[in-house]
Amino acid sequence: MLDIQNLTMKYGQSQILNNMSLSAKAGEVTAVMGTNGVGKTSLLKAISGRYPYVDGTITLDGKLINHLSPFDVAKAGIAYVPQGREVFPLMTVVENLESGFACLDRSDHKVPDHIYDLFPVLHDMGGRRGGDLSGGQQQQLAIARALITRPRVLLLDEPTEGIQPNIIQQIGHVIRILCDQGDMAIVLVEQFFDFAYELGDEFTVMKRGAVSFNRRADGLDRQTLYEFMTV
Repeated sequence: MLDIQNLTMKYGQSQILNNMSLSAKAGEVTAVMGTNGVGKTSLLKAISGRYPYVDGTITLDGKLINHLSPFDVAKAGIAYVPQGREVFPLMTVVENLESGFACLDRSDHKVPDHIYDLFPVLHDMGGRRGGDLSGGQQQQLAIARALITRPRVLLLDEPTEGIQPNIIQQIGHVIRILCDQGDMAIVLVEQFFDFAYELGDEFTVMKRGAVSFNRRADGLDRQTLYEFMTV
């Protein structure tokens, strides 16, 4: 389980995260929601080691992993799919996937068959450059590359942004498959309300860098969640 306690982050004099706490359990989707600018992406970047934070703790399966570099966070078992995807445009699909080998032992430097089972289009386009793929194909590639690292926690930042509806449906199907396997926690930052509502097992709504609402999906109706989102 991923456990975040009292995370505080500042950019200069601006406080971006204010005692932010969050937990994510294996086999579940923890949906982090809120309007633009409330700190959702900053939270994921803090967890993934991309942004420094001034206070708080990050624990994975009972082990403290505070203030690690992005490389060490990945080795610890946390994979991050950023908003914008960050696919290497001049590298082929296969080369992009293989870039996920960096945090693995040499004996694990192979693309598992299940990656292509989840994303068949990547097998068909293995020799094409990342920059030549559509936005939806790039998003699938970015998620697949993260899965190459064999994470225990997968951080997804706006995976539906700019993606055509049929690919959104495929990505949602993959997320549910990963959860059903039971050994991975998924933290989903998402503005597409219906997508997050359908997938979420637990919902955390952020406001001004802190938690304004947190509830399990059981018994939580769409209207109640929507009202907290828009307050």
